[in-house]
Amino acid sequence: MTTPSSSVTAPSRASIDLTESARAGWESWLARRVERVTGPRGDLALVETRWLEPGESVDDKQALIGYGPSAGLTRMRRENLETGEPEYGYRVWDAASASIRSFDAIETFPFNAAWVLEAWFEPVSEDRTVPFEHLRDNGATRELVVPGDITFSLVDDGRAQEYTVAAFDDGGTLLVPFGDPTNRSDDPDLASYPVGRFLVVQRIGGAADAGTPGPVLLDFNRAYIPPCGFSPHYNCPLPPAQNRLGVPVTAGERRVRSASA
Repeated sequence: MTTPSSSVTAPSRASIDLTESARAGWESWLARRVERVTGPRGDLALVETRWLEPGESVDDKQALIGYGPSAGLTRMRRENLETGEPEYGYRVWDAASASIRSFDAIETFPFNAAWVLEAWFEPVSEDRTVPFEHLRDNGATRELVVPGDITFSLVDDGRAQEYTVAAFDDGGTLLVPFGDPTNRSDDPDLASYPVGRFLVVQRIGGAADAGTPGPVLLDFNRAYIPPCGFSPHYNCPLPPAQNRLGVPVTAGERRVRSASA
């Protein structure tokens, strides 16, 4: 794929070189994921998220009452969904949390070269925001910056289907929250995390400027479970309607397995 197409005739399979590069780095990526989620500030370490009432103040010592020496704290700020006023809160992390101690593995689909896709990124003239529902906002939405559209195609029932998905700007990285039929599958060999999964968009050819149109790589073998799949104290963005794919994505992470499971 070198330019976006208005008529889809084939799936957006990546080149052999890109596919083999993706395959070569897959196992090390899996290992890094485990290191990341089990680290002292990893997803499994988050044991509390608290937003303070207006005018309320809690110092670090107060916030950590009841936690052991392996716990630490970070501060947060966000805008109130209704008023736009700033809200302040904190998170408590525990490097020896029960979730870390019981963690066994992240179950994944086997590597599948068919899910290494080349797509086209088309920036918008100005930063655009798209309303994303979040897991713990009871249907309310938060506006996230979506700097462009990503277009690719998948084969559905023998026919190529074009998709244009929204990727939000996560600190300079384009991140696609997506859903697919595996989220709702009753088949234990096909089921993935019910809320959806995330995918980092990779630029092709060194064109790292988010304002530049060009090809991007969507390696669904690196689709990963969002932080809320590891701790109930996260509030993850949910896939918007255009990011819900009609084809089961049998690649990437599936679910978290604990030693007691």
